[in-house]
Amino acid sequence: MAKIVECIPNFSEGTDEAILQALVEAATGVPGVMLLDWSADKSHNRSVFTLAGSPNAVAEAAFCLCKVASERIDLRNHTGEHPRMGATDVIPFVPLREMEVEDCVALSEELAERIWSELSIPVFLYESSARSPQRRNLAAIRKGQFEGMPQKLKQPEWAPDFGDPAPHPSAGVTAVGARMPLIAFNINLDTNRLDIANAIAKSIRGSSGGYSHCKAIGVMLEERGIAQVSMNMVDFEQTPLYRVFEAVRFEAARWGVRILGSEVIGLTPVKALADCAAYYLQLEDFDYSSQVLEQHLD
Repeated sequence: MAKIVECIPNFSEGTDEAILQALVEAATGVPGVMLLDWSADKSHNRSVFTLAGSPNAVAEAAFCLCKVASERIDLRNHTGEHPRMGATDVIPFVPLREMEVEDCVALSEELAERIWSELSIPVFLYESSARSPQRRNLAAIRKGQFEGMPQKLKQPEWAPDFGDPAPHPSAGVTAVGARMPLIAFNINLDTNRLDIANAIAKSIRGSSGGYSHCKAIGVMLEERGIAQVSMNMVDFEQTPLYRVFEAVRFEAARWGVRILGSEVIGLTPVKALADCAAYYLQLEDFDYSSQVLEQHLD
């Protein structure tokens, strides 16, 4: 069977249709690559693309996207709710078929070196590609955001893995890495108070003593006038979506706030949703591998 890798580059642009279209064209312009999904969020001012295909082709598409972003996105004029440090903020590789995480690490290193050598954008390696423990966590790398990177990169412990210790003037810094599947999961609250969303996010994220496989922040969705708990679930097997959903519901209740709804950004493993169905339906002795129809179609 042919090797297949997934790549989910995130870009600091969610409003300009011309730029988004240019990114779509770059993503679809490389043979051997499928653009499985893309979405843009105006409040976050961010877009997420999901690519899949042969390793070399996907790496080429990721580079082409990064090049377009560096030419079209200027972070000196960028504002948005989502933290960001680069025009191309992050490029993760995820093994899908006949691939191991180690293969994705090698792919990330090759791409990181190329981004620096051809685009002059400094690159950090993160997650499984990280060369030191403090760089595994993307949030730690991104802390300070684009505006704080000139000073941060001067610190010896935060010198880029590839590139000079100074961000690209307009495209900033990019993180490239390898990881297992991650689910971008957001919960919208019936309130316009960002402090409530921040308090809830703090109570559930691993870095604050919550769930170790949950990263969470509070953001405002200005267009809707509501606050959101925005999460990255880095291991849905260890911390399922329904568990954080119920935790957010519980924490929101103490503020007299209810959940309006939730959303998944990009693609998600079907098992993550099947686990939620089994939980809320209280299915007894449910076996995903044998009782889900699609599992028998490969």
